Amino acid sequence: MEHHAPYGMASIYQGSPAGPTLDETQALQRLIAIAKRDTGQSRRVADFLLAWWNAGSCGGFDLTDTWAVDKEIMQDMIVVFGMIARVSKYPPTLDPALEADFKAILRLWRPALMRDESL
Repeated sequence: MEHHAPYGMASIYQGSPAGPTLDETQALQRLIAIAKRDTGQSRRVADFLLAWWNAGSCGGFDLTDTWAVDKEIMQDMIVVFGMIARVSKYPPTLDPALEADFKAILRLWRPALMRDESL
């Protein structure tokens, strides 16, 4: 069975140790969608993703926040954490299209940082 990357993620899906797997790509897309909403779980997912984007500016991630998200969200966070550790790349180096997603999350959850040109 042939696997295809979701729309907008084709450039990062390589299905090899060097790039994200389809499962990792789909988990990341689900987390991005959640982080773009305005709920308590969304804030926790945004904190997780923004810690990867730029922990120094956006803040770190409190691992105990995983206790306050649904099991499915926590599973996606675990998958994405493993991907981050394995591929050793920041979001825009995985796929330049991710920059727009992360800036949208930043705009929602860290609006004061949007004035910082380095982000």
